[in-house]
Amino acid sequence: MTEIARQKTRASRSSAGVRFVAVTGILSAAAFVLQLLEIPLPFMPFFIKFDFSDLPALLGSFALGPVCGVVIELIKNLLHALYSSSFGVGEISNFVLGAVFVAVAGAVYGHKKTKKSAIIASVVGAVAMALISLPSNLFVVYPVYYQFMPEKTILAAYQAIIPSMKSVAQSLVVFNMPFTFVKGMIDVVITFLIYKPLSPILKGYRR
Repeated sequence: MTEIARQKTRASRSSAGVRFVAVTGILSAAAFVLQLLEIPLPFMPFFIKFDFSDLPALLGSFALGPVCGVVIELIKNLLHALYSSSFGVGEISNFVLGAVFVAVAGAVYGHKKTKKSAIIASVVGAVAMALISLPSNLFVVYPVYYQFMPEKTILAAYQAIIPSMKSVAQSLVVFNMPFTFVKGMIDVVITFLIYKPLSPILKGYRR
């Protein structure tokens, strides 16, 4: 390799690195703002709300790889922890679930970048996030919340919607897992609608 070729390679890598940092920062800021815009749902307990904050992370994961998506999930939750009253537990849960979602989706899509692959990657990512939500909530998040809100109170919030709920574990399967999957798929649908026009900007080339 000639010296000129080496210089071009170094310049290309430097440019890619700068773009990675810039895009990750912008998408992290967008994710943080979206995380603040929580939407209460009538068919879910009062402490579970919907937001679109995984959307920028999924965009980043598809455009620049799963590492970008995971970093966005981390930054948005670190910022959100400064304004949250969940003592960091909610942010840890959000990061774990979001990171699983975008990392799996981004990794699967990275093997073969086609529309069909993107659909498969998105569904697999949403399923993985829904599955991991059960042990994450059951063994980590809710036991911490029990220190501030008794288990009976949390179960009662689920029973107010479906009285037949017998335990928090059953409630997580009936409520949280489907909700987590649907939440991920809503982000996926929006991503498919906006990814193509945004892709040249995110990746740094002109169409």
